[in-house]
Amino acid sequence: MRPIGIKKQKRRQSIKLFLLIVPFLVLTLLFAYYPLYGWVYSLYDYRPPLTLAQSEFVGFKWFRYLFQSKGQINQLLQVLKNTFIMSGLNIATSILPLIFAIMLNEIKSKKFKSIVQTLTTLPNFIGWVLVYSVAFALFSTTGMMNSILMDLNIITEPIKILDSGDYTYFKMLAWSLWKGLGWGAILYLAAIAGTDQELYEAARVDGAHRFHLMRHITLPALLPTFFVLLMLSVANFLNNGMDQYFVFQNAFNRDKIQVLDLYVYNLGLGSNNSIPLATAISILKSVVSVTLLIVVNTLSKRVRGRSIV
Repeated sequence: MRPIGIKKQKRRQSIKLFLLIVPFLVLTLLFAYYPLYGWVYSLYDYRPPLTLAQSEFVGFKWFRYLFQSKGQINQLLQVLKNTFIMSGLNIATSILPLIFAIMLNEIKSKKFKSIVQTLTTLPNFIGWVLVYSVAFALFSTTGMMNSILMDLNIITEPIKILDSGDYTYFKMLAWSLWKGLGWGAILYLAAIAGTDQELYEAARVDGAHRFHLMRHITLPALLPTFFVLLMLSVANFLNNGMDQYFVFQNAFNRDKIQVLDLYVYNLGLGSNNSIPLATAISILKSVVSVTLLIVVNTLSKRVRGRSIV
């Protein structure tokens, strides 16, 4: 009787736990899977404000158009180049939050540490529109930097930073780092806080100094978190987002700043107003992203013995 009673108790507990996640499953279905119905627009010659029933069914016409039009192919290749460079730079600098977290952890003054952490985390909560406002106030041709340099007679003409296509990739990377460095370090600081403090004490007794503690205890403790985040970044290689690039885009940097997400937005809701073509590109992007996730997950399982899915 006792084993049966334990089984019933475990089953009730499982049902209770399942009921707890039901609201989240419903939200996922509503906001993650139901919108996939919109993929059907890629099969129609849809033009707003016509309804889908009034539009002509064209099958895979828009998918074929992607690979038949030379102009479209060249434009798509430039967009992919921008996307790959921006994603590559973001992945190459993904080690910076880890280094920043280690450096922050070494600050002994709690007050100063708190100030630095607060100042570096706050930009994450500032929207990209406001970030652009700050950038415009500082670096436009009539902004503070140019005004000071001209008043000091260091330059005779304003330096074009925002309205120029030069170094667009690095400028976008700099703003991204400024906004996300402190926030990205929080995960690593949490991992450091969870590290067994007895390891540090034992190492100090053995004569280890601060650099040795960082190299042999703190860094190894953070590497699992770093590799998981790195794998997720690789899986999201094509997902740059569009907010940052949308607010910073202008006629001077449009060729270099247009990543895939922004290109799909401009294509579907911009002047081109080609929703079926934008949907077709978005579908292909999703397929590539899922493929990358599967590849990275398989590599992780073989190399580290752990998977992320």
